[in-house]
Amino acid sequence: MNRYLFSAASLLALAAGMSPAHAQSDEVTVLERIIVTANRTPTEDSKVGSKVEYISEEDIGATSLPAVIDYITRLPGVAISNAGGYGGTASVRVRGLGDRYVKTLYNGIDISDASGTQVQTPYEHLMIGGISGIEVLKGSQSTLYGSNAIAGVVDISTAPELVEGVRHTVEAEGGSFNTFRGRYGFAGASGGSRVSANISGVNTDGISAAAGQPENDPYRNITLDMNVEHRINDAFSVFGSVLHIDARADFDNSDGTDNLFNRNLVKMTGARAGFNLDLMDGRMKNTFSLQAFGIDRTVLPGNDLYKGRRHKFDYQGSFAVNDRVLLQYGADHERQGADITTAWSTLNRTHDLTGVWAQAIVEPVDDLVLTAGLRHDTHSEFGGHTTYRGTASYNFADTGTRLHASAGTGFRAPSLNELYGPFGGNPALRPETSLSFDVGVEQTLIDGLLTADVTYFNLAVDNLIDYFGAGYTQIAGTTRSQGVETSLTYAAADWLDLGGSYTYTDSRTPTGEQAARVPRHALTLFANARPAEKWTVSADLKYVSNSTDLDFATWPATTVKLQDHVLVNAKVAYQLTDATEVYVRGENLLNQRYQTVLNYGTPGIAAFAGIKSTF
Repeated sequence: MNRYLFSAASLLALAAGMSPAHAQSDEVTVLERIIVTANRTPTEDSKVGSKVEYISEEDIGATSLPAVIDYITRLPGVAISNAGGYGGTASVRVRGLGDRYVKTLYNGIDISDASGTQVQTPYEHLMIGGISGIEVLKGSQSTLYGSNAIAGVVDISTAPELVEGVRHTVEAEGGSFNTFRGRYGFAGASGGSRVSANISGVNTDGISAAAGQPENDPYRNITLDMNVEHRINDAFSVFGSVLHIDARADFDNSDGTDNLFNRNLVKMTGARAGFNLDLMDGRMKNTFSLQAFGIDRTVLPGNDLYKGRRHKFDYQGSFAVNDRVLLQYGADHERQGADITTAWSTLNRTHDLTGVWAQAIVEPVDDLVLTAGLRHDTHSEFGGHTTYRGTASYNFADTGTRLHASAGTGFRAPSLNELYGPFGGNPALRPETSLSFDVGVEQTLIDGLLTADVTYFNLAVDNLIDYFGAGYTQIAGTTRSQGVETSLTYAAADWLDLGGSYTYTDSRTPTGEQAARVPRHALTLFANARPAEKWTVSADLKYVSNSTDLDFATWPATTVKLQDHVLVNAKVAYQLTDATEVYVRGENLLNQRYQTVLNYGTPGIAAFAGIKSTF
C-alpha cells in the first residue's frame, strides 16, 4: 500500500509542479463565504458554530466528475459506499451514521423515499449536472430540520449566482464503459426576476455490479430541474422549484452472482413553491412554502411497486431585534405515505408529523456569536418529542484563530415500513434519539492564504431500531461514533491551490463492534494548478483504510474486512476560448480493485473527454 501512496502523491506533485514559479500576488482579497444551512438564514462562515462543509460551483468545474457522491466523498467526516458502478445503491455516512440519519434537501425539497425500509435518499440517482453548490451540515440538527437529521443535513442547490443577463451552458462528455453524458443549462436575471433550468443525462454500459462477473449492468438517467424567483416589490417575492429524475438501473445479486433480469425503474418528481414577505423595513422576514415529492420504483422481474409520497407545509420567520440579536421561529407539517405492492405483500399507510421551533442568534460582544434553539414535534403514532441545539463561535481577530462548538439532540421517527410493513412491522416502535457535540479550532495564516481546522466530534444514538428475530424492535444499548476531522487549504501561489483532509472515525454498534462500511481512516489530498495561460490541471487522491462489512451468507452474520485502497483522479483542461473548455480526465488511475460493499465491484481505471461551453 505504501507504494500506491507514493505513486499517487507523485501524481499530485506532478499536477502541482508543471509550471515555473509565478510571483504571488501582493494583495489578496478573501471574500467571506455565506452559509445558509447552519442557521436556516444566510450567515457569514466566521460566525457559524456548527461544522459545515461546502462544495462550490468552481469546485465542481475543476474536476467535472459525474455524480454528487463523487464530490461529497472528498469531504472530512463523509464516507460513501456504492453497490456497483453507476446506479448501484449508494449510501452516504456522515460521522459514522448512514443515510437514514441524514436529511437531504434539493432546492429545499426533501427527496427522501418514504416507501423505503427506512426513510432515506437514493443518492445513486443524483447526478452533478447543473448543481451550483452543496452544503453539508454535520451534527444532530433536528431542532432546525426535524426527523432524520441526526447525523446532519445535505443541502443541494441548482440556483447559481446570477448577474443581469442570460447565460447558456452546454456540456458533453464520453469515455470508458461506453459512457456518454450531456447537459444544457439556462440561467437569466433581469431586475427582480431570476430563473435557472437544466436538463442533463447519463447513459452507460457500466460494469458488472457483482464483483468479477462478466455481464455489465447498464444505467440511464435523465434529470430536469428549474428554479424561479420574482420580486414583485421591496417587501414581497414569490419563488418555485421543480425536480424530475427518470432512471433505469440493472443490478446483480447480493451474493456476488450475476443476474440478467434484475432492474430498477425509478421516477422521482418534486416541486416547491412559496413567497417571502418582509415587514418593518426588512427587520421582520416571513417565508411560506408548500412542497410535494413522490418516488415510484418498479423492481423487475417481479414487477414489485413502491410508491413513496410526501406533502409538506413550512413557515419560517425572523425578527431582527437589533444588530446583535436575531430571533427565528417556524412551524411545519408533513404527511408521508407509502404504497407498496409485491407478490408477497401490500402496504398502504400514512402518518403525520408536525413541528414548531424557535432559535436566537446573539452577538453579545464583538467576534462572539451564540445560538440557542428548541423544537417540539408531534407524530400521529408515537406522540411528542422535544429537541434542542446550541452553538458558539469566537474569533481572535489579532491571531486569525477561531474557536467553534456545537451541541444538539436529534430524533428519527420510525418509517412506515418499520411500523406497519408485512415483514416484521411493529406499531409500538418509538423514535431513535441522539445527542451530539463537536468542538474545534480554525486557524488562518499567511494573510488568509492558508486555513486549517481541527474538530473533535462525538455522537450517540439510543433506542436503535433494527430487524431482529421476526421483526423490527428497539435494540438495547447505544450506538456511538467519535473521531477527529482535520482540513487544510492553501493558496500556495496565484497559479496553485493545495488542500487536504484527514478523518479518524471510531463508530461502534450497541454491542461494541465496529460499524459496517465506516472507514477508520480517510485521507484526501487535492491540487489545482494553472501552469500556463489557458491550461488547468487538477488531481485528487483519497486513501481509505480499515473498513468492514457484514457477510450475511452465515448466521449470525460475520464481519469481513474490506480492502484498503487509494483512488486517484486527474483532469487536464484547455481553454479554447473565453467561453469554451475542452478536457480529458481519468478516474482510478492506479486501477485499484476494491469494494465498498461486500461482493459488489467498483470501476477500474477509466478515461473520459469532454467539452463545456458557456455563452
